[in-house]
Amino acid sequence: MRSDLRVIKTKQALEEALLILLQEKTLKSISITEICRLAKINRGTFYLHYGQIEDLFEDYYKEIMKDLTDSYQEPYRHTKILNPRELNPSTIRIFHHIEKYKRFYRIVFSKTVPMSYYYLLFDQVRDLLRKDMNLALKPEIDSAMLSAYQANAILGMAIEWSRTDFRQKAEELNQQLVYILNINLAN
Repeated sequence: MRSDLRVIKTKQALEEALLILLQEKTLKSISITEICRLAKINRGTFYLHYGQIEDLFEDYYKEIMKDLTDSYQEPYRHTKILNPRELNPSTIRIFHHIEKYKRFYRIVFSKTVPMSYYYLLFDQVRDLLRKDMNLALKPEIDSAMLSAYQANAILGMAIEWSRTDFRQKAEELNQQLVYILNINLAN
């Protein structure tokens, strides 16, 4: 068990170093030496866990996306079909997820990072939405367009929240999302 704790602490130190460096540089311009210096580990320890910087990023990104998926699916644990008129804001967890990983999202939503970070996130959210799409859509509605629209709506709220440095609580965003969904239903 002791070695498990060391592995966890080492990975956390590497993730922390990666986040710090991603605030200043693109992933491609970060060196293993920089990561190791900030994480206070040697290169051998880095290579024990990862082959290259991209592997570290991918591992961290997968952790975040797993949490995003779990957070997105939370309201479905309470009902099979979500009816926005009956949606309880307290069951929405996606904004809690963003709050938990806000350092990562500050980077993704920054104007200084490559758009590829946004598109990685967009693809994940769009795919989650697409899986839940009602098969009884009107034939004139393109499901790919609808899921892209919805993904950008959620991410748009997250970007605006990020621009205010996450001043609102996640619960307030949950309530806003329910209000917005219900306004769209009323029209």
